[in-house]
Amino acid sequence: MARTYGKNNWALFLLILAGLVIGSFLGHLVEKNQYLSWLNYGIEFAIGDTKTGDIIAIDLGVLVIQFGIQLKITIASVIGAIASIIIYKKI
Repeated sequence: MARTYGKNNWALFLLILAGLVIGSFLGHLVEKNQYLSWLNYGIEFAIGDTKTGDIIAIDLGVLVIQFGIQLKITIASVIGAIASIIIYKKI
């Protein structure tokens, strides 16, 4: 009896993450190009201000836990994520 395996959700997650990173990198590379600068247009979300170090902190006396996250979604990163989903479906 042949056993069939479904597609791995972790592989999809990692592929989308790679698509976001590669797309963001390409958007950053072309930001000075007159015709392709629109690829780096995006919006930024943040918990805490990661640029100034004003992030959320829990001071327990012995242990200090700090939280800060910043997410910038650009057109290039969205295109990269869509391309990674298409690649995943082709595999």
